[in-house]
Amino acid sequence: MRSRFDGSPRSPARKSRPSDPRPTSEVKIAVLGVGLIGGSIGLAARQRLGAEVVGFDREPERLARAVQLGALDREAASVAEAVRGAEVIFCAAPVGALRGLVAEALAASDGGAVVTDVGSTKRALTDALAGEPNVGRFIGGHPLAGAETAGVENARAEMLEGARWYLTPTPASSGIAYDMLQRVVAELGARPQAIAPEVHDRVMAVVSHLPHVLANVLVREAAAALSEESERLPEVGTSFRDTTRVAGANPAVWRDIFDTNREAVASEIEATVERLREAAELIRSGDADAVAEWHRAAGDDRRRLLESELTGGDLRELRVGVENRPGTVAEIALALGHAQVNIEDMALYPAADMRTGAISIWIAGSEEAERAAGVVRELGHTVALLAAGER
Repeated sequence: MRSRFDGSPRSPARKSRPSDPRPTSEVKIAVLGVGLIGGSIGLAARQRLGAEVVGFDREPERLARAVQLGALDREAASVAEAVRGAEVIFCAAPVGALRGLVAEALAASDGGAVVTDVGSTKRALTDALAGEPNVGRFIGGHPLAGAETAGVENARAEMLEGARWYLTPTPASSGIAYDMLQRVVAELGARPQAIAPEVHDRVMAVVSHLPHVLANVLVREAAAALSEESERLPEVGTSFRDTTRVAGANPAVWRDIFDTNREAVASEIEATVERLREAAELIRSGDADAVAEWHRAAGDDRRRLLESELTGGDLRELRVGVENRPGTVAEIALALGHAQVNIEDMALYPAADMRTGAISIWIAGSEEAERAAGVVRELGHTVALLAAGER
């Protein structure tokens, strides 16, 4: 499917946007896989969107439990039954099962339905689906949410509140599909942000996958050291427990994650090995002041990395004039995501001639809106930055 910035009917309004005072309308959502994340999506969709949520899972007992806990309105006996009439379909299976599940959902769902996933690697899945019919209706997704526990019993609607939710459109993605999905994700309480699949995987390799590798290595190193001692070493401290908390987590899940992001993870391991060599040389040098500065700089870096991404200020609207061509919405969303500008809302307005149109993008804060306008102008589009309250 080519980009559907082509005059197709607008997706139903969910919640009122600045220029759209219509009330939220009921939407049907399908959740395929009702574990921790799938169950949390179901709970949030029912509570925050007033949606009807239908679910499917390969484990009948898990599916029945999800209904009992209120994560689903009802269960379905098959993928086809679950997605029938759904407007948004969340595939919440393990990474290794996503290609088949997404393809099945695309084939069985209505022509206007958006299909997404919640997997923690994106490029392998996007590449694998490139030749699938209706692939324009698939927008990859990854909510940075979770807990130490697993299973639908531990699902919580508030787990998604404030969580960054990466969306990975491609040039083949439908503009209306992206518009619909990013609004639904925002209404679930999360913060959507567009990012290219390959960039997503590099980022996740550093901030998510590499920590698991380091925890595994550190535990193995400690175990080897213990075995070499004739007497039991002292009890481990809190630093060791905190650093190795994720060691050995769910081997089946992490097998697939490492497999589908092997090159990015391996590259980060090699880069980390080099930094460890540098650290060893610095510590061995005996330069106490340099070691202290190295330690202090790491603390500063950590504080910057963990700063809250708070947005402030009134919403400002960017009205972007565009031509009707495939990939326009994905191009703009990815450029803003790369510039670390968060899209609070988006709406598509095709012109009567079906050759041109407009995209309205809402950004929080005047300075961010000005920066966003510059990014979009650099792509060759005309941009009008509307004052607050202006239409």
